[in-house]
Amino acid sequence: LGKARLEHKGRTRIMDGAGRSQGGVRSDRLTALAPGMTVIYGGDRIAVVSEALAARFRPGDRLLVLQDTGDLLHVPAAEHAVATAAVDRAQAAFARMGAVSGDQISAFFEAFAARLADDAVWTAIAEANARDVESARARGRSTTRLEVSDPMRADMIAGLRAWGAAQPARGQVVEAVAHEGWRVEQVTAPLGVVAFVFEGRPNVFADATGVLRAGNTVVFRIGSDALGTARAIVAHALDPAIAESGLPEGAAVLVDSAAHAAGWAMFSDARLGLAVARGSGPAVAQLGGIARQAGVPVSLHGTGGAWMAADESAEPARLFAAVFHSLDRKVCNTLNTFCVTQGAAERLIPVFLEALERAGERRGHGCKLHVVEGDEARLPDDWRGARILARRAEGDVEEPKVEILPEAELGREWEWEATPEVTLKVVSDLDHAAELFNRHSPQFVACLISADAAAHERFYQAVNAPFVGDGFTRWVDGQYALNKPELGLSNWEFGRLFARGGVLAGDGVFTLRARVRQADPHLDRGGVATPARQS
Repeated sequence: LGKARLEHKGRTRIMDGAGRSQGGVRSDRLTALAPGMTVIYGGDRIAVVSEALAARFRPGDRLLVLQDTGDLLHVPAAEHAVATAAVDRAQAAFARMGAVSGDQISAFFEAFAARLADDAVWTAIAEANARDVESARARGRSTTRLEVSDPMRADMIAGLRAWGAAQPARGQVVEAVAHEGWRVEQVTAPLGVVAFVFEGRPNVFADATGVLRAGNTVVFRIGSDALGTARAIVAHALDPAIAESGLPEGAAVLVDSAAHAAGWAMFSDARLGLAVARGSGPAVAQLGGIARQAGVPVSLHGTGGAWMAADESAEPARLFAAVFHSLDRKVCNTLNTFCVTQGAAERLIPVFLEALERAGERRGHGCKLHVVEGDEARLPDDWRGARILARRAEGDVEEPKVEILPEAELGREWEWEATPEVTLKVVSDLDHAAELFNRHSPQFVACLISADAAAHERFYQAVNAPFVGDGFTRWVDGQYALNKPELGLSNWEFGRLFARGGVLAGDGVFTLRARVRQADPHLDRGGVATPARQS
């Protein structure tokens, strides 16, 4: 299967496809790749090394082969070293966390919050963020989630203080079984080093450090667009708060690299207790595959996009409010797909369109509609022929206000800047809406606008979603709904979670230890009495 250059005990050998070196000595270290080299993955499939990959690969680099997709991921030695050093620090800190009191952990959160509340500190962070935003815009990147703001600052401070005031999440007895002469307790315990890969959102620091509440340590990589902002937060707020509270150095570590390869290297480290990925669907799925191959448990929080359905009993005013308030900004729980039953279409589509248009006016850059092929006749003529100036990451773009969408693409998520963008589909009934949700959506947020209680119950049972509501979709947020900054919101696109809700928060990252308290020193499984001591 092609040839590759490897090293064994200081000697260079050329390997054949069966893993034998031409010199007869089995080698164990890859030092070069050859164009056209074939790599087996998934047991019976083959990936081919490209010329570009072969040219980039150097001695000391690593090649990760994803067994489910065949992706060949090149990890340069420098990026591997950065990630490994970060995990080293977090692991060393975790070994010392057992001696850290709950009060010290609370003090850390308060110190972190106080620094973010300090205007001088925040000015330094905001200046770094302005440079990140300018750079991202120059590269045609979206800045919707990148820009810091006063509300974001307030949410970060509130989230950190909420963790500071929270009950300790370690050392809690969750179950006790009493026996004659002895007792077994199941006690909450830290999981270990928790790794995160986040998209470029500066507020993830408050989310990620939440795992310290349970006695864990954290290592994370943030999207390259926000790396400058992240460095400023670490230097001016995070590291000083760790030092002031007496937490071990390395309790929270930023992987200081803009390269995706650093995140791949971090997730491939078998020392991790949990790997959490948040971002776009394909990137999250890829990271999850890397961690699973390393034997690391994963919690994936990928593509979002909320779905809403409405039936004949829906009140127009309630539908209008639900649509309008679900489109204030583009995040994972923003309304993406609207389904209306055939019997309600004539009455409710105008309500939906008005709410969409008003949401566009709210943002100041119009609105955009995708309608599933065959349903376009339901739209007014003035919508079908209109053109808009849509605000995109690369600037304002003139385009049709309405575009036709094949039903096969019903699950496509619209990434918009300031022009709300939604898909419309007319369904035969709510069962049809639920079936389409389960087939096409990321299985994340489902909402039903209906005055029929029985319909709500049927819809709830039919949709395979962790979050189900009866109004606006933007309620799906750990801090907003549960007063807990979230590490991520789990969809079920990558499988349901075992014994855990869809909101992953810092105090939910723990394991259990069993502890026995033996009152009777003479316990014996065979019923034998303690023999007399011989002096």
